Amino acid sequence: MAKITLENLAHSYLPNPKSDDDYALKELNHDWVDGEAYALLGSSGCGKSTLLNIISGLLHPSQGRILFNDRDVTMEPTTQRNIAQVFQFPVVYDTMTVHDNLAFPLRNRGADPAYIKERVQQIAAMIGMEATLGHKARGLTADAKQKISLGRGMVREDVNALLFDEPLTVIDPHMKWELRTQLKSLHHEFGHTMIYVTHDQTEALTFADKVVVMYDGRVVQMGTPQELFETPAHTFVGYFIGSPGMNVLSAEVTGNTALIGGTEIALGKGYGSPKGKVELGVRPEFTALVAGNEGLPVTIKRVEDVGRHKIVRADFQGTEINILAEEGANISPDMNRVVFDTAGVNVYSDSWRVPPQGA
Repeated sequence: MAKITLENLAHSYLPNPKSDDDYALKELNHDWVDGEAYALLGSSGCGKSTLLNIISGLLHPSQGRILFNDRDVTMEPTTQRNIAQVFQFPVVYDTMTVHDNLAFPLRNRGADPAYIKERVQQIAAMIGMEATLGHKARGLTADAKQKISLGRGMVREDVNALLFDEPLTVIDPHMKWELRTQLKSLHHEFGHTMIYVTHDQTEALTFADKVVVMYDGRVVQMGTPQELFETPAHTFVGYFIGSPGMNVLSAEVTGNTALIGGTEIALGKGYGSPKGKVELGVRPEFTALVAGNEGLPVTIKRVEDVGRHKIVRADFQGTEINILAEEGANISPDMNRVVFDTAGVNVYSDSWRVPPQGA
């Protein structure tokens, strides 16, 4: 296992980058703690795979260093980094049996045959392929082949890190849940440093100790699922995590009040006078639809019953606001105002969260 340090790291695919816009990965300075499980989460093109490939040694960065346990590995090849990587699409040896595919990394390092047999059986049970150990990989389905790739990545116990690049893309939904659970069990049992790239927030939040949210080549927040939900550091985090995502409203903030479209809202805490593009961020879980004169006046567009709760889609001066209501809640025509629980209100300046004064 290894602590992974990113020091002034950045990468551009252009030969002579001149501005931030020329960088696929903008400057990063982060420590990845030895033995923790991380998920790199973000939309396509945000730099997740670029960063993973730099960590693995498949790509050399344009600037900066990468260190494993304080040892500079920036220019070392993948073979010298002692990592295992599983890619989005299956990489297997078609002419080998499932058993031999799983055993290959151990045989390649001269492991004891008795240990290889035991470890292959253990991993085969983990990925549900005990019955096919003697089958050639060539005739298997794409999701079976990807399970072999996952198993081969997990078979070694001595790696510095396990890297996964959207490994469950070709796996059926039921097996995805099982494999994520198995990966978590593996992490708890052996304590590998794990980095898991995905664009799926459910995968990220159920797999990782810490989620690293990327946007436009930057890490905009690294935190626990609870931290990302309660205090998104950037409006993208609030929008991307949660279903529906965070409501974001233009506002003028002075002290402990906000003016939104002519309506004054209490914030519960003081924020001074933030400058730039000021916005209020409130998750649907911290909103309520009421009747009366309190809150923002809205027009209800539709109500979606999703079983566990109802999602009310409302319009406030051309901006959609999503409100969560309990499954049995009665939504009457006179409920035309939205109020916010101040415990769930965040203030943003130029998309970045403004901490309340005294916090």
